[in-house]
Amino acid sequence: MDRNRKRVPGFAAMLLILLSHMTSALEVPLDPKVLEGLPQPPTITLQSPKDYIFDPRENIVIHCEAKGKPHPSFLWTRNGTHFEVEKDSKVLMKPGSGTLVIDISGEKAEAYEGTYQCTAHNEHGTAVSNSIVIRQSRSPLWSKERNEAIAVQMGGSLVLKCRPPAGLPPPVIFWMDNNFQRLPLDQRVSQALNGDLYFSNVLPEDTRSDYICYARFPHTQTIQQKQPISVTVLDMQTMNETVASLYNFTDFYVDSPDGERRPRFMMPQGATSTKMVLRGETLELECIADGLPTPEISWQKDGGELPSSRMSFYNYKKTLKVSDVNEADGGDYRCTATNNLGTAHHIIKVTVKAAPFWVSAPRNLILAPNETGILTCRVNGTPKPLITWLVNGVSLENAPEDHSRKVDDDTVILSNVQSGSSAVYQCNASNEFGYLMANAFVNVLAEPPRVLSPPNQVYQVITNNPALLHCASFGSPIPAITWFKDSQTSIKSGDSYVIHENGTLEIIVAQPVNSGKYTCIATNNLGIKENHVKLEVKEPTRILKQPEYKVVQSGMSAVFECKVKHDPTLDPTVTWLKDNRELPDGRFEVNMESLTIKNVTEEDEGTYTCIMNTTLDQDSASAMLTVVEAPPPPAIVYEKPDPPTDLELTDQTERSVHLTWIPGDEHNSPTEKFLIQYEDLLHQPGVWINLTEASGTSTTAQLNLSPYVYYSFRVLAMNHVGYSHPSQPSSQYRTNPAAPDENPSDVECLGTMPGDLVISWTPLTGFQANGPSLEYKVLWRQKDTDEDWSSQNVGNASEFVVSGAPIYVPYEVKVQALNDYGNGPEPEVVIGHSGGDLPLSAPESVQIMVHNSTLAEVHWEPVSFSSVRGKLQGYKVYYRREEDTEQQELVLTFSGNRSEGRLPGLQPYSTYNLTIRVLNNKGEGPPSPSQTFKTPEGVPGPPSFLNAINPSLDTLTLQWGPPASNNGRLAGYTLKYQPVNNTNELGPVKVMTFLANETTTTLGNLNSSMLYKFYLSAKTIKGSGPVITEEAFTVMDTTVASRQVDIATQGWFIGLMCAIALLILVLLIVCFIKRNKGGKYPVKEKEDAHQDPEIQPMKEDDGTFGEYSDTEDHKPLKGSRTPSNGTVRRDESDDSLVDYGEGGDGQFNEDGSFIGQYSGKKEKDTHEGNESSEAPSPVNAMNSFV
Repeated sequence: MDRNRKRVPGFAAMLLILLSHMTSALEVPLDPKVLEGLPQPPTITLQSPKDYIFDPRENIVIHCEAKGKPHPSFLWTRNGTHFEVEKDSKVLMKPGSGTLVIDISGEKAEAYEGTYQCTAHNEHGTAVSNSIVIRQSRSPLWSKERNEAIAVQMGGSLVLKCRPPAGLPPPVIFWMDNNFQRLPLDQRVSQALNGDLYFSNVLPEDTRSDYICYARFPHTQTIQQKQPISVTVLDMQTMNETVASLYNFTDFYVDSPDGERRPRFMMPQGATSTKMVLRGETLELECIADGLPTPEISWQKDGGELPSSRMSFYNYKKTLKVSDVNEADGGDYRCTATNNLGTAHHIIKVTVKAAPFWVSAPRNLILAPNETGILTCRVNGTPKPLITWLVNGVSLENAPEDHSRKVDDDTVILSNVQSGSSAVYQCNASNEFGYLMANAFVNVLAEPPRVLSPPNQVYQVITNNPALLHCASFGSPIPAITWFKDSQTSIKSGDSYVIHENGTLEIIVAQPVNSGKYTCIATNNLGIKENHVKLEVKEPTRILKQPEYKVVQSGMSAVFECKVKHDPTLDPTVTWLKDNRELPDGRFEVNMESLTIKNVTEEDEGTYTCIMNTTLDQDSASAMLTVVEAPPPPAIVYEKPDPPTDLELTDQTERSVHLTWIPGDEHNSPTEKFLIQYEDLLHQPGVWINLTEASGTSTTAQLNLSPYVYYSFRVLAMNHVGYSHPSQPSSQYRTNPAAPDENPSDVECLGTMPGDLVISWTPLTGFQANGPSLEYKVLWRQKDTDEDWSSQNVGNASEFVVSGAPIYVPYEVKVQALNDYGNGPEPEVVIGHSGGDLPLSAPESVQIMVHNSTLAEVHWEPVSFSSVRGKLQGYKVYYRREEDTEQQELVLTFSGNRSEGRLPGLQPYSTYNLTIRVLNNKGEGPPSPSQTFKTPEGVPGPPSFLNAINPSLDTLTLQWGPPASNNGRLAGYTLKYQPVNNTNELGPVKVMTFLANETTTTLGNLNSSMLYKFYLSAKTIKGSGPVITEEAFTVMDTTVASRQVDIATQGWFIGLMCAIALLILVLLIVCFIKRNKGGKYPVKEKEDAHQDPEIQPMKEDDGTFGEYSDTEDHKPLKGSRTPSNGTVRRDESDDSLVDYGEGGDGQFNEDGSFIGQYSGKKEKDTHEGNESSEAPSPVNAMNSFV
């Protein structure tokens, strides 16, 4: 190949000399009739895309279709080596095609990944497909990670990372909450192209514990979920010191203040970044900034304009997308973030590269022996693609040497080709970003001329327009085309004529003198062929009288005229438009030469256009309509018209009569039409039937009549108000009988019993009979035979039955009316069938393919048409499961002439018997031989029951039953259980497995008085089946409860309660007396009062009396009542410990010794000993015992 591609001095000059002497190569004709008879090298017509990602749940289908003469055979390579398709039972190549179907069910799909290439070969050459990379789609799980809770200061920026698993193809990312609601995105909160969630600044409402990133994998339609992320937004200005002390500020996500700040870019970072994009793809640029207030993003291109026609913004202008990128889109793109404190800039340097793309792909050539042809493979790309040539799928270095072939980079010159040198050339252009592959065959043929344009075609053209007369031809060598007019005058290219390279004759300005017969002759060294066409030059269509401007009063009529001159052989059609739109429905009347608008209104104002169209040209003209107000009309009374009078019959013939009348008074409303009715005194006396209508200005009508009718006529007038009363009837007019004018309608032919033929029809009425003694001649014969018509005359009936006909055979039938005066017209033939019977044959070659444990596909050979013996309705498939002897047989019906069907809903691990019957309109035929098939194992059904028995303090016994449907060999059971607390929260799950023969177990080490939830499922080798659940309690420990009841019923306990009640009563009386003294009592008395154990606080742990507490919380005494506002209400009396420093801030005391004596200290935690510091009032004393 290097030798062929090496440039030699003067090669360009030699190429020019070759081209100047080269015979033009013949392009491949598109007419399939021509191609059918030509030998042709293979051409790839269909192939799979270069990158094929398959779903492992479906079969792999790799397309490779090709055409050629003779039809090509196909071979495949995988990963560069020959792929022996026939040796792999999972791989099927479609007959007559190279398409591969790979069944990967039950197989490792990865085994079929790789690079595939198809070749199509026949005796004239070999075509090669693209290299098709087959990869399995993947939807991996999210890597396990523990997301730490995030605390962020209000106003700061935040980024929540998604980090989705790398799928094939990449997943679609979105963020939702626990309720599967999408998180709202706006100018402040946005999702980046990589899936991360950006907050330009956070607000309190951003606090939530369920930020969840989801990845949806499109091929497998699966969704993976990241662990939820918890975010807490803190407002430092409102947090009190106690809460603030609980947070470690070093753990905050950001340390920026929550005040306003200038923008800065979160992504991309730095002042500049780079981006590479391929030509033809979509450029995606992204800038996300933080700042407070939220910055706005804008874009510009340094030194150029953004391509507005291909540009779009997304994500609140944070994302710029440019579609169909070209080299001019490279450069520096500047994104600017702006708020009221300033701006920030980032420059993205975009570089545009290009995978190879076609400038002109090589095209198929047909050459005659000793001709010269050229193949060009013009491609471009960045970097410049490398071009390699192959012939019949073999590189030129390894191909047989051909001295007629010269290669120079993207050009192959074939000189002085010979018969038998046909081949398929492949051009491969590649760079680091991809490749292009094209096949182009060179077919060396010797063919006499053929004219492909249809013969005797008539061309029509308008005067002064160009005329094109086609003469497409094919031959090898390329035929020379010559034209003659009227079979005499030779036409040469000149001032009036141009003969194009494809043989088309162009008359630049056609005139009537150019009309006539033209002959084109195609000639090469193998023969001659001619074709005749006709040219007709027509007169142009012109509007002679154009519509004129009109001013019309409202309520009046407007008329626009539009008279046209046109070629007499062309029929024009007129179209009127109002303001370039179709006319509204209603008051518009269009005639060939005018438009009438009745009762015009202001809405009718506008421009009206008349368009005259022919099949070749058109002309148009317009005029305006102005509507002015009309003076108010006088009051007019409108009534129905009076009936017409003086009906007279003249010009009487057998089939017509002339009726005249005198109109009655119109009563201020013009007559719109007249309705003429007749009465048939012979067949339907007393019944008046509408016959015809006449215009409101007519006083006469020509009436068409039927034979054998006794006519009487009357006329009604109609105006805007309604119809008049009928006129007086005319004199009677009788028509003479005649042969029928029509035959009966609705003729049908069908069989009701085997071998019979029922012919039915709708009889004629007496009016249609045209004469007396109406009969019907019924004719029939078997279709597609040479038999004569059989016939039978039938009286006034509607049905005739033919017996003894063959079973379900097509018949031709016709029914003719006749009377005493002759026969009706020749009747139409109707096709029907004789009666059918049950089918004779059963379907054969029944085959069953089991797809999975619940679905099978059945195929059969359809029965012959003759054995159906009726109208084929379809096929019925009967199948029964052997394991269920009492189950009714299942039936599926497949309509039409089918040869396959699917059986869904099968039971796994079962044996089925199947038969098929053909079905026609009479019933079912015999069954096919019974076929047996088995379904593979599936997952089992749920266990039949799960019961919890024999509960104790720490044990429970479970019993269960096997599934009603094992659907396979039962492998065992899986038991899961967990405790449920009083708030319905579930505890940890424990899992146990059991053998298939185990149906009971006792669980130990359980908690007493605890509710447990149990989940049990059965399993086979295919997996676990549905779960059944059960709940049960362990036994409650009743020892403590019974002891408490015993204490409460003891006599000494009742006596103690009575003593305490008496003590409280005495205490209340003492406090009441003290209160009425109206002064402060000494400290000693206070101390004595606090010696009462019922007043002092008591420690919860040991029951001893505690000291007074001076805590910050000021919690009320345990058991005391608190007002609804949540504060402890002071007694209205001034006699309280607040006077001695308790419950206050410790600054108001009576002497200095009191602080040391009653300083009070905390007991353990603040929740112990937060007693009230109020004085022991009677109310507080009572509250302490409640």
